[in-house]
Amino acid sequence: MKTDELVALLSGGALPVEPHLVARRFTLALGLGGLGAVLLMALAMGVRPDISGALQLPVFWMKLAFPATLAAAGLVAAEHLSRPGMRVGGVWFALALPLLLVWLMAMVSWVDAAPGERQALVLGTSWELCPLSIAVVSIPVFIALFWAMKGMAPTRPVLAGAGAGLVAGAVGAFAYAFHCTEMAAPFVAIWYVA
Repeated sequence: MKTDELVALLSGGALPVEPHLVARRFTLALGLGGLGAVLLMALAMGVRPDISGALQLPVFWMKLAFPATLAAAGLVAAEHLSRPGMRVGGVWFALALPLLLVWLMAMVSWVDAAPGERQALVLGTSWELCPLSIAVVSIPVFIALFWAMKGMAPTRPVLAGAGAGLVAGAVGAFAYAFHCTEMAAPFVAIWYVA
């Protein structure tokens, strides 16, 4: 069998791809997974008791903006990596920028603090639980994104899976932020990334 015959055989029953199928799959996965993450956090850990006061603080919104921007950039990367021939392009910059900004804020905060206060800025009171809690809360998003990717054709499955993991972790961190009472930039820069 020649190459042309094989291509004709394989493409003979091909149907056109439904428009916006990828976007709909990822939107559904992110919506259901995000809802699952928020419910898991709320039921297993509970929302922080001072949430109404925390919503008034700019640092709380920074704590939410950091994982939200990582999730958005990671979602674009995961979506592109789920389809053959798609380039990730400038998404790497969009992924690096929030990390660099939060690390810069953490460094400034750490340098400005008195030497005796620095350890508390980094460790807070929940450093042992934070990464594990975020990982657990991210499980519904991870499962939903892998469901979405199952219907795609990633040619770089390791990178596509890493993109899905990044999105799941970022959405998990976003949901966990409503439970976590830590507000210091060094804490967020280290433990929300871990």
